[in-house]
Amino acid sequence: MLRVLLTGFEPFNNGKLNPSEQIVRHINKDDVPGAEIFTKVLPVGYAESAEELLALVEEHKPDVVISFGQAEGRTAISVERFAVNMDDAGIADNFGVKRTDQKIHENSPTAFETTLPLKELVAAIKAEGIPAAVSLSAGTFVCNHIFYEMQKALEGKNIISGFVHVPLMTEQQEEFPGLFTMPIDQMVIAAKTMVNQLAKTI
Repeated sequence: MLRVLLTGFEPFNNGKLNPSEQIVRHINKDDVPGAEIFTKVLPVGYAESAEELLALVEEHKPDVVISFGQAEGRTAISVERFAVNMDDAGIADNFGVKRTDQKIHENSPTAFETTLPLKELVAAIKAEGIPAAVSLSAGTFVCNHIFYEMQKALEGKNIISGFVHVPLMTEQQEEFPGLFTMPIDQMVIAAKTMVNQLAKTI
């Protein structure tokens, strides 16, 4: 039985919703055959989110960790390739912390690469009729921060891990007029499809 940890984020920057939160709230422990799924909604805080994520890894001892986050303007489920060693955002996290041109770790690699099978997961999602793509970078806000901390902590360990950005959800159209949105049920299917693909191949 594949042990899988899925995380999302609470709303941020005065937003009312976060599709990544809704994804993990819609997935149950036994939703995917061959997998035992653990879910958690993380706080949008640089230090707080990373600390909680790594504590969850220690608690659940997963074989796979996939963290989800919102990326307004994206038009597909985006499986991220690299986490970069930089915090640099125009907005503060939910704890009021704003970081500019700040390395996550001094004397640490510029980037860590996901250990998720990117193209296989994207192909599996597309086969469900849902837009998906490989993305180069997870940006430089809290999403990237936990991605970097996770890849650094899990380097050399037998745990597959990575980050996935999702578009806005349909219910956010009024809050983000003119930007692409996707129904939450499609995002949930995409998440389950990734878990299913990993359960079949690992």
